[in-house]
Amino acid sequence: MPEVVKGARSSQQVDSREFWHAMAQDDVLERLQSKATGLNEAEAADRKARFGPNSLPQAKQVHPFWRFLAQFRSPLIYFLLVGALAAGLLGHIVDAAVIMAVVLVNAVVGFAQEGKAEQALGAIRDLIAPQAQVMRGGQRLRVDAANIVPGDIVIVEAGDRVSADLRLLRSHSVTADEALLTGESVNASKQAVPVARDAALGDRSSMLFSGTLVATGQATGVVTATGSQTQIGRISGMLEEVQPLSTPLLRQINQFGRSFTRVVLIGAVALFAFAVLVRDYLWDEALIAVIAVSVGIVPEGLPAVITITLAIGVQRMAKRNAVIRKLPAVETLGATSVICTDKTGTLTRNEMTVRNLAVEGYQLQVSGAGYAPDGTLTATDGHDEAPALAAAAPIIRCGLLCNDADLRESENGWSVVGDPMEGALVTLALKAGAGVDRLRTEWQRLDTIPFDAEYRYMATMHRGPGGEHVIFVKGAPEVLLDMSGADPAAWQERIVNAAGRGERVLGFGMKRLDHAPPRLTHADLEQGVELLGIMGFIDPPREEAVAAIAQCRSAGIAVKMITGDHVATALAIARQLDLAEEPEAVTGAELDGLSDGELAALAQRASVFARTSPEHKLRIVRALQSLGAIVAMTGDGVNDAPSLKQADVGTAMGCKGTEAAKEASEMVLLDDNFSSIVAAVHEGRTVYDNIRKVITWTIPTNGGETLLVVLAILLGFALPMTATQILWANLLLAATLGLVLAFEPPEQGVMQRPPRDPATPLLTPFLLWRVVLVSVLFTAVALGVFFAALEAGRGLEVARTMVVNTIVVAEIFYLFNVRYLHMRSLTLRGALGTPAVLGAIAVVIVAQLLFTYAPFMQELFDSRPLTLADGALIIGLGICLMLLLEGEKLLMRRLGWFAELRS
Repeated sequence: MPEVVKGARSSQQVDSREFWHAMAQDDVLERLQSKATGLNEAEAADRKARFGPNSLPQAKQVHPFWRFLAQFRSPLIYFLLVGALAAGLLGHIVDAAVIMAVVLVNAVVGFAQEGKAEQALGAIRDLIAPQAQVMRGGQRLRVDAANIVPGDIVIVEAGDRVSADLRLLRSHSVTADEALLTGESVNASKQAVPVARDAALGDRSSMLFSGTLVATGQATGVVTATGSQTQIGRISGMLEEVQPLSTPLLRQINQFGRSFTRVVLIGAVALFAFAVLVRDYLWDEALIAVIAVSVGIVPEGLPAVITITLAIGVQRMAKRNAVIRKLPAVETLGATSVICTDKTGTLTRNEMTVRNLAVEGYQLQVSGAGYAPDGTLTATDGHDEAPALAAAAPIIRCGLLCNDADLRESENGWSVVGDPMEGALVTLALKAGAGVDRLRTEWQRLDTIPFDAEYRYMATMHRGPGGEHVIFVKGAPEVLLDMSGADPAAWQERIVNAAGRGERVLGFGMKRLDHAPPRLTHADLEQGVELLGIMGFIDPPREEAVAAIAQCRSAGIAVKMITGDHVATALAIARQLDLAEEPEAVTGAELDGLSDGELAALAQRASVFARTSPEHKLRIVRALQSLGAIVAMTGDGVNDAPSLKQADVGTAMGCKGTEAAKEASEMVLLDDNFSSIVAAVHEGRTVYDNIRKVITWTIPTNGGETLLVVLAILLGFALPMTATQILWANLLLAATLGLVLAFEPPEQGVMQRPPRDPATPLLTPFLLWRVVLVSVLFTAVALGVFFAALEAGRGLEVARTMVVNTIVVAEIFYLFNVRYLHMRSLTLRGALGTPAVLGAIAVVIVAQLLFTYAPFMQELFDSRPLTLADGALIIGLGICLMLLLEGEKLLMRRLGWFAELRS
C-alpha cells in the first residue's frame, strides 16, 4: 500500500492528505488502494486494526479529586464546616467529628451521583452513535461511524453529518454547512471535479469534511482520513459539548439553599443571644447547641438527592428506548401537555406496502404486507389478469429503477436499506416476478435528481438495453399530473379514493429522450413526461401507538399529527388511532393565510396538520407555546432542527433521524416509536413525583428536630436531645431514608391526571402546611415521651435516648406516608415497601440498636438501654402518627386542597 495510508503519523501522509482535493478521482482511488465497489470486510478490518477507530480523542477529564472537592462548594456546606471548626475549637471533638461525618457523607453521595449522571449522559454517545452508509464488497451497508476506515466508499445525503474526510467521486446538487470549520454561514457548494492545489479550506469543493452537515443533495466519496487525522481532528476541542447537569429545579433548590442559609444564620445568632443572655447558658454550651440545631435544620443533601432522582430517571428512560441528551428534559417531560408527532414510522409501523395500483384502463390490488416478497397482483373491476399485468409492467419498472433502496433477508425477516416506500416498490417488483438485479443491470443509471421537499419528486436517467435513453420520475401525484399535462379529472377520483382508505399515493412517469444530456436537470422534465399511473401505499398504525394515544388522552395530553401526507390519508390514520373524538384536519396551505393569533386558536383545536412543511411545524410549535402548552416535538430531518430546538422537548428519531435532528433535540427515540415518547412522559412524571416526595419528607423532618431544641431553649427546660444526638439522627437519616425516595416506582394513576404546571413554586402551600404540621406533630410526640419518662423517674439520659428513638421511628413511618402522595399508603403494596426502602430501614434499625445498647455508642452519645415496653410504646406512637397523617391526606383530598399535588 502506498505510504500515504501506511504511516499514521508520517509526514508524507500529512502532505498528501493536504492535496486530496487537487487529485483526479482515479488517482485518489489508486493511492488509497480502493475501488468504486468499496473495500471488502477483510480489508476494512485490517485498516481499522492499523489506523484505529474513526473517533476523536476523549476530552480531558476532571480529576476525581477535584470533582470531590467541588462537592463542598455550597453555602450550606460552608455553614456546616464553620460549625465543625467551632465545635472542635471548643473541645467538643465528638460533635465536630459527627458534623464532619454529615458533610463527608453528603460529599460522597454527591460525588457518586455526579459520576453516575456523567456516565448516563456519556453513554448516550454510544446509544445514538452516528452511522453511515458505505459500500463494502459491492453492497451498500449501514455501519457505525467508528468502523469507517481510509479507502471506504461512503454515500451521504441531505441531513447527514459527514463521518470522515471524503474526496467526492460523484455529486449531485450537494451543499454542506461547514461553519464548524470555516466560520462561513453560507452553505458551500460541492462537486466531484478537482480544485487548485493551493485552494483554501473553504474553497475545497471536491471534499466533504468530518463533522460538517450535508444540507442538500446526494454524493458518494472515498474516505481520505479518519479520527484525529481529519481536519476537524485538529480542532476536536471545539466539538466537545458540555452536558449540563443543572436543571431549573436544581437552580431553584440552590437558590433556596442560599436564602435558607441566611435565615438560619440570623436565627442562630438570635437563638445564641437568647440562650446566653436570657437563659444563662454557658456560652460554649449555647454555641454547640445552636450549631447542632442549625446542622439539624439545614437540608444539605437535598440538591444531591434531587440530582440522583433525575439521573435515575435518565437510566430508566434509556431502558424504554428514550435516550435523554440533556438532563433538564427529564424534568420538563413531566409537564408535557402537547405532543406533536410525525405519522410515518412513529405512529405507524414504517413497513410500507403497495396496496393498490392504477394505470390507464386498469386497477390492480396487491396482497401481502411488509417487505417480504410474498403476495400477488390481482386485477379488479372484472378485468383479465394478463392484460392488466402487462399494462402495469412499465409503472412497476419505473418504481424499481427510480429507486435507491435495497432489500435484505436475515433471520429476523426482510428489511429495507433505504426509504421505506422505495423498499415497498422493490417488493412489488419481486411480487410481479420481475428480475430486480437483471433490470437494474440492463438499465444503467446515468444521473439522478434526488427527492427534494421543494420539488416533491425524484428522477433518474437511464440507458436501456437497446441503447435508448429514458427518464423515470416518481413523486406527488399532483406534480406528475402537472408534468405530464394529463387530465386531472380522470385521476382525481382514484387519488381521493386511495387517500380516503388511508393510503399514501405516489405518481409515476417517464420521458423518452433522443439523446442523453450531460446532466439531468429540472428543466428536462418541464414537458414531454408520460404519466404511467399511481400507486397507493399503506403503512398500518402501530398497535402500541393506539394504546399510547389512549394513555395520552387519559393523561390530559393532546396529540397533534403533523405530516406531509394528503388530508384524507392523514385523517384516515387519525381515525384508526382514535387521535380525538372527531379529528379535525388543516392543510399547510390553509396555515399560510393565518395570522399567529388565528393559528394559535386553530392549533389548539385541530388534531391533524397535513401537507405541511418544516416551516409550518415551527409555527405550530410556537402557536401552542403561546397558549402556555409544554410541547414535545418529533422530527427526523435537517429541516426539522428549528422546530426541535423551539420545542420544550425536541425528540429526534434514532433510526431514521439525521444527525442534525439528533443534535437539535433533548431526547432521542432509539426505536422511532410513539409509545416510547409516552413512556418517557410517564417516567418524567414519576421523576417529578419522587422529587416532590424527597422535598416533602426532608424539610418537615428537619423542622421537627429543630423545633424540639428551639422550644427547650426558649422555654428554659433541659434539652430533649443533646447536640451530638441531633447530629447522629441527622447523619443516620440523611444517609439512608433521605435517598430511598429517589428510587420509588411510579404510583398508580400517574397517567390519569392532567399535566403539572411547570411554574409551580418549590415551597407550595401544601408543602408549607406539611412543614408546619409534621414539625409540630414530631415535636409534640417527642416532648410527650420526654416529659413522661422524666416524670416516671427514668432519668435525663434515658429520656433523651427515648426521644432520639422516637424521632427516628416517626421519620420511618412518615416515609411510608410520603411514598404515596396521590393515594392511600395503608395498603398491602404500601406496607411491603421496595427493596431500597426495606434495606434503608434495616440499616436504620441496626444503627439505632447499636446507638441504644452498644457500650461504645453509649459512651459517645450518652445513650442508655431501653426496655421492651419502651420500644413498643415508641413504635405504637409511630403508627399513630402515620394514621393521623393518613387522615390528614384524606381530609385534604375531600376539601380539594390536595389538587396541587395532582398538578
